[in-house]
Amino acid sequence: MRFKFKFIALLIFQLASYAFAAETDLSKSSKEKIDALVHEEMEKQDAVGLAIGVINNGEIVYLQQYGYSDLKKKQKVSLGTKFRWASIGKPLAAVAAMQLAEEGKLDLDVDIRKYVPEFPDKGVKITTRQLLSHLGGIVHYSNGPVVKTKRSYDSKHPYQDVILALDTFKESPLVCKPGEKFSYTSHGYILLSAVIQRAGDEKFADQVKNRICRPLKLRTLQPDYQWKRITNRAKGYKKKTGEVIESTDTDVSWKLGAGGWISSINDLAQFAKALLGEDFVSEEVKKQMWRRQNTSDGSLVGYGLGFRLSGSYSEDNLVVEHDGLQEKARSLMRLKLKENDGVVIMSNSEYINPYKFADLIFKILEDE
Repeated sequence: MRFKFKFIALLIFQLASYAFAAETDLSKSSKEKIDALVHEEMEKQDAVGLAIGVINNGEIVYLQQYGYSDLKKKQKVSLGTKFRWASIGKPLAAVAAMQLAEEGKLDLDVDIRKYVPEFPDKGVKITTRQLLSHLGGIVHYSNGPVVKTKRSYDSKHPYQDVILALDTFKESPLVCKPGEKFSYTSHGYILLSAVIQRAGDEKFADQVKNRICRPLKLRTLQPDYQWKRITNRAKGYKKKTGEVIESTDTDVSWKLGAGGWISSINDLAQFAKALLGEDFVSEEVKKQMWRRQNTSDGSLVGYGLGFRLSGSYSEDNLVVEHDGLQEKARSLMRLKLKENDGVVIMSNSEYINPYKFADLIFKILEDE
């Protein structure tokens, strides 16, 4: 009986947290416009399931869900439905790295082999700052040969350890000299997660939990380990010869630092809100993360430390964002600093364009 009461109390608390998050100052007409346009765009793009979060003046003002988390069972997307973050996991890793740097535990400009000697010497210096900004020359998926280390493991799921996950690519040659050019790479963020683990002297997943989930009260964000039972996990969908079919349920445990997380729309919205706020990340850290980085010849790239950027922090017109594309998922987080507004999109349809949904929602916020 005591367990039953505890369970009911926990359920009430979780529902209350969702209700609080969705408490809104957005007008009824604006919500109706958003819903109508989202439904229309979903039909145009054949989207199966979708969830949105809207931030206005620094507060979450609308959380809404559409379509199906499981098309075959006709199970509708709910506030509790969990979608993959895909590459929006990179900003998670970036925030953890910058917190360590602020604490003096991580030097962004020394050779990463100081922290991770298991990564082979490539004959050049690679820094954490370069990993954060995709300037480290690390191979991605198809821009060069990806060489896996051949070895056996004692563990059934060895890549839970981000150090061992380096075996998926660490023997690969660099695609360019570090700093020479921007070259987007998920493998580079796997290496970053290993640096974070060593610098913070704690498992990478635990650091994300302790540094981000706990202070922000993110109750559903977790690694998307395929061998674990995760309730309300959305089915994924892709297109084949124009037909919507179910995606493969690919194991993404090996790339946790680059995009192996899953959560409800509320937790992604809370993370976005925290980035806009003043308490979670200091202004000095934001200025570092949200400043466009330079190649070795001085050319600016459209990426900071963990985030895509357009506009300028100093000119007060900065737009900060990151999207994600992965088996079972398409996602987007976009923040407009001047307006203190944000939109997050999560979908189980790999093929959709989330930017179109975000553009529609931001237009309504401007009109509001």
